[in-house]
Amino acid sequence: MRPLARRAQAGLLTVVGLVVSMWVVFFLNALLGNLLVRTLGIAPRRVDGLDGIVFAPLLHGGVDHLISNTLPLLVLGFLAFLEGARRFGVAIGISWIASGLGTWLFGGGLTIGASGVVFGLFAYLVTRGFYNRDLRQILLAVVLFAAYGSILWGVLPSVGSNISWQAHLFGALGGVLAASLLRRRSDPPSADRRSLHS
Repeated sequence: MRPLARRAQAGLLTVVGLVVSMWVVFFLNALLGNLLVRTLGIAPRRVDGLDGIVFAPLLHGGVDHLISNTLPLLVLGFLAFLEGARRFGVAIGISWIASGLGTWLFGGGLTIGASGVVFGLFAYLVTRGFYNRDLRQILLAVVLFAAYGSILWGVLPSVGSNISWQAHLFGALGGVLAASLLRRRSDPPSADRRSLHS
């Protein structure tokens, strides 16, 4: 099996596993009378709400909320994984932590959901091609922006909404940071080439 096919297979299994775990947690939370949401969501600026940075993306308040995150997480997660498990792990990890930490610092109330991670993966995929100067990645970014670009309105504050724009904003910033940290480095000039310019 070719390396790309192996990565595609591993990526599909990984993101499906993540989404399945979110659905399992959703039904478990329902059986527990919403206990997981109340105890493991992000409670801004409270020490007992810090664990929400880790657990909140696995929690959702309703079927509609979970469905709205399922498809983009599958698509964006799969595309991010095609570059390899390490890059995917860094991209999703930074997006996950940045979204949660930003929400804990600046959020307005108990926050749950994977949309901050979705925003992070989207921002990572859209910006990495420009850091890497990779035409194929830039073309993919254009396609993704045409398909999902409207979600970027979600990073703006909205009055009277129960949607956490802080999670979206900091998740997206995490994705940009991941793209910067994972950008491909140019090979340093060789000793022979350096001597020509000395």
